[in-house]
Parts: sequence; structure tokens; C-alpha cells
Amino acid sequence: MEERLTLARERLLELAEECKQTLPGDWQDFFQKGIDFANLLIKVYDNDDTAFYKEVNKELYADILPGNYDNSWCDPAYAVSKMGEDYGRLLCFTAAELRGGISAAFEKDTQALLIRLELLLQLYHMTERGFSEDNAAPEYALYKDVLYSFVSDYFETECERRIRHMVDPSYRFALDIIDEADIKDCSYLYRYGEYITDNELELAQYINSLGEDKIELMADTWTEGYRKGFISTGKDLSIKRSVNVRYPIGFERVMKRAVENFAKMGLKPTIYRASDTVFTGRSVYKNGFFGANPNPQFDYDHREDLALILDGQLITRRLECLEQAFIAYKQQAKEHAGPAVMEVFGKKPFVPVDKNEVLKFSEEQRALDVRFRTENIRITNEYIPGEERSFTIISFPVPAIGPRFKEIFDAVVRINTLDYEKYQKIQSCIIDALNEAKYVHIKGMGVNRTELRVKLKELDDPKKQAIYENCVADVNIPVGEVFTTPVLKGTDGVLHVSRVFLNELEYKDFSLTFKDGFVTDYSCGNFEDEAANRRYIEDNVLFHHKSLPMGEAAIGTNTTAYVMGRRYGIEGMLPILIAEKTGPHFAVGDTCYSHAEDIRVFNPDGKEIVAKDNEVSALRNTQPDKAYYGCHTDVTIPYDELGLLEGVRADGSSIEIIVNGRFVLPGTEELNKAFTEG
Repeated sequence: MEERLTLARERLLELAEECKQTLPGDWQDFFQKGIDFANLLIKVYDNDDTAFYKEVNKELYADILPGNYDNSWCDPAYAVSKMGEDYGRLLCFTAAELRGGISAAFEKDTQALLIRLELLLQLYHMTERGFSEDNAAPEYALYKDVLYSFVSDYFETECERRIRHMVDPSYRFALDIIDEADIKDCSYLYRYGEYITDNELELAQYINSLGEDKIELMADTWTEGYRKGFISTGKDLSIKRSVNVRYPIGFERVMKRAVENFAKMGLKPTIYRASDTVFTGRSVYKNGFFGANPNPQFDYDHREDLALILDGQLITRRLECLEQAFIAYKQQAKEHAGPAVMEVFGKKPFVPVDKNEVLKFSEEQRALDVRFRTENIRITNEYIPGEERSFTIISFPVPAIGPRFKEIFDAVVRINTLDYEKYQKIQSCIIDALNEAKYVHIKGMGVNRTELRVKLKELDDPKKQAIYENCVADVNIPVGEVFTTPVLKGTDGVLHVSRVFLNELEYKDFSLTFKDGFVTDYSCGNFEDEAANRRYIEDNVLFHHKSLPMGEAAIGTNTTAYVMGRRYGIEGMLPILIAEKTGPHFAVGDTCYSHAEDIRVFNPDGKEIVAKDNEVSALRNTQPDKAYYGCHTDVTIPYDELGLLEGVRADGSSIEIIVNGRFVLPGTEELNKAFTEG
């Protein structure tokens, strides 16, 4: 690898000047910029100086920053305008994938960097030869074959890299940064290779200024929630050896305390970077460790880049490589306990531009993508058994939220540490009431058009069983919801919200129509073109499935979080994690008990939760390929859009829970205090 890298670096240095003489017009511009960027990556790879990393940080991301993106080869609209649809999309694909070399250069991953440099060189030499021999670029099909071979050939090493980073604690890139972070000098942030803005620097400075007691409170709440998750589900944490820690950079001091806490549980951290290549996929929503997103539109434009080459053979190859990677790390995977996730919120909401030039899956490719997602879940669950793993997730604001950041941060810390015993008792009242119901009726008010009937599971023994789970602050922080798995047949109607943010994307006038628990129609008002609106939902909510079932029906009870959001005018910025606690919410996709349906779960009052399956997940033992969808997206109706939520008994009598946005069930009145005290 080092020998090949030496050859590549020598050739790239030569091409910095040669390219100007060998290629015409836009071809020259594309390769000149690509070669210059590749040479910059080599300089990063050769360097280990924080001051240098700081110096080149903006240069590494300048090409895709909003002010430059519309003149970048990474922008599909620009690339197509210069080279036409075929060559433009191909070169755009290549430019985006070359950016995956940034992480490789910082992590000193020779192979991951080398394969991208060699791809650029191979395409250059093809092009140069074409113009020197025939005065024209080689046929489009030849370029496409090169990209197909690139992806197919390197799925094996890239899958191995990703799985190793997920389950093998010996990979310490981010952990070393955490251990060595100097709280007096935030320059260590540049060592990640992520894009750094004032937001990340101010966040780190603020976190580093906090008293040790607050750092402990934040970290302990998070890690203790993780531990409680194993206890509440009866899973044995003692057989596990690693935990996947995911976080936004700037929280290193909290991470250091969390790592110490996990060590006391016998767990070592595994920490990987948020996806940044065609091999792992790109998304506006970041999952791993991450810095600032230089341009969410770039991620959105390239989320389906595989459409350029995707076919059945490539999917088969990808799945084979994934399984081989898990086999290589079989023991580490078996000992992996699951993710501990820290999210942030407060950045400017992102509303994507829908571009015709973007690569998009065909109907056939959508089906292939669904096949991959389904098999990916099955393989992952085989090697990291769902019935043996857990998770936890917590969220905090960032300085970009505005001048009241510190005030909001303190308010969120308070929300994350609310008295769970108080909520536990109140939520028990709701659960006891709904145990009598045959279905739940939900009706919107004002602009909200929701009219929904959710069928509930019937209890065999109401004295010992419950339909809803009493969710307090363990895996899902903050406290504040009761949830169940609906019966699909008999779950009908329209779910509507005037505005909602799902996985970093905004939806306006969003609605889903259900028949027997499945989505039958959907719409939103983001774009003037109705077809674009439907595709937006198909891509980012349905995830290419023809339909999805309602996997969860829940009632959020955290009125304190709701009032906090309204007080500071940040309700549109709240992540799903908090937003779902601020009203009733309904998830499409898998149930909350996905791959763990057979584990017995009990509420604090000792009653067993029996509504864990629906008609789809019940297929797991007979038709496992049809039992799971690999997605779960919550849609929340805020209290001020909720006219009625009631349980309806078999005799038709009503059990009112919420009326005109206020809790009316006896025993829940305490929840309304936040509306007046806030």
C-alpha cells in the first residue's frame, strides 16, 4: 500500500502542471481541481501538526460551502450544466467520492486514501488518452465501468473498515483525541478532520468552562440511562465488552467522563465517524462523531449516488462483504452492547432544494435498496443479537441556537434530569385508563386535520398485563411518554401536522393516511410540484418502501419540554428525541421492540407489557424477510394542534386523556402546571 501510495503521490505532483497542457476546457478544470485537492489530502496524510490542520481546515471544505457550491463539480446542477447529464453526473459522483479521502488522510488510513487517489488517476489517464488519440473523451460506458469496478472491488475493504470501527475498541482515533484534549486550547478539534466553525469552538469552550459537577451530571445521566436500559429489559450487561459512543465534537470533556463510567460497567468505547462515502451512504442526519456540516445540500444531493451503477449483482456483493466483515469480527460483535448516542440541535433548519440533475434510484433500484436494508438488519442482528443489546440517546443545544444559548442549555439539562418518579406515577394513570380501551381516537384542532383511530391490543389479564410501556429516563432521555404497538387492522385515518422536522429535514403541511395500519397516501407542501413532495416523503420517510405500517402510537407527557421550546421559540429546532415527548406521536416503520419482541418487559408496577408485536413483526419466525423495514420515524402532534385524545371502550364510552391541548384525565393534572408556570 505504501509503495502504491508513493507512486500515486509522485504522479499527482507531476499532473499538477501536466493537466494544463493535455486536456481541454471543462475537462481540464475538473481534473485540475481534483488533482489539487488530492495533493492537499496527501499533505494532510503526511502531517501530524495541529496548527497545520487548523490552517487547512477551511480549504478542505471550501469547495462545497454554500457560497461556492453552485460552482463546484460536487454540485450535480453545475456538473450537468458543464458536461451534460451523463458525463456531468459521473464526474459529480467522482468529485464527491474523492472527498471521502479527508477522513482517510486524518486517520492515516493508507488504503482508504489510496483507492480514491488511484480512481482519480485512472480516470485522468483514460481521459488524457482519449483526447490524445481521438481528440475526444472515452465513451461514457467506459467511465461508468470504472466506477462500477471501484465500488464493487472495494466494498470488501470498506465494509471491513466500518464494522471494525463499530465493534473493535482497539481502533482509537477519536478516543485518543478525547484523552489528549486540552480544555485550555480548543485547537484539538481540528485533529478530527471535520469542518470546524465558531459553533464548534464556542461549544467546546463552554463545555470546558463548566464546573465538574455539571459535567458529571450530564455524563452520568447519559451512561446511567444506558445501564438502566439493560436492567429494565432483563438483559445481561456483564457479557458485553464494548459500547458504540456517538457524539458531536466539542463535548470531549463529557465524553471523557462517560468513557470512565462505561469502564466501570466493563465496557470499552468504539467510536466511528459519521458516514462520508458512497460505501456507507451520505445523509443530512449524522450518525457517529461529527463536526459542522459544511453544506447539508451536498449530503442531500448525494444521498442516492449509487443510482449511477446500482444493480442486483452489486447488492449481492455488498451483502456478501458485510457478512464477511462481521465474520472477521465475530467475537467483538457478539460482545458489543449497542450505541450510546448524543445528539445536538439548534442549527438553522435545512430545507433542501430539489434538483432534477441529482442521481435518483429507479423503481427497480428502490426495490434493491429495500432488499439491502432488510438484509443488512438481518445480518447485523445475527452477529449483534437484538435481544442482547440496548441503547441510550440524549440531546443538547449548540451555540448556533442563538444568543440565549447558555440559558437554553441549562433548561435542557434540567429537562434531561427531571424527576422520573413523578412522571412514572402520572403515566401509570394514563396506562391504567387506556388498558380499558379498545382503540384510541385522536382529533386535531385549528389548522390540524388529524382524524385518527388507533386499534389497541386486547388484554387477557388486565390485572397482570398492560398495553402501554411506562417510559421514564433510561434509554430514551428525557422522560415523558407512554407508548404501544398498535394493532394494524382497524387503525385508520389521517395523521397531519402543520410543520415538523424529521431527521434534520423540514416538512410543511405534512400528512399520512392509514388504512388497516398501513400508509396508503401521503403529502406535504414543501415544493410547488406535487410529484416532488411525494418523492421527498418516499425518499426520507418511507425509505423507498411502497408503504410502511404504524409501528408505534405514543403520548408524550413532557409539557415542561414543550413550554421550553415555545418560550425560546425553538420548537422547530427540537430533535425528535425531545419533540416526541411534547405531544402524541406516531411512528411509521418497525415497532419499538424490533428484534427483541420475545424479551419479557414489565412496567414499574409489575404489569407485563404485551403489546410488542403487530401483524408484520409477528412474521419474524416464519417470514423474517418481511418482518422488518429497518426504519422508525416519529411524527408528533404538538399540544396546541391537538383537540382530543381519548380512549374508547368496547361499549363506546370515552376516556378523555387530552382535550384542547390540556390533560384532563384524573391524576395527570400536574402536567398542566408547566403551561402556566412556563
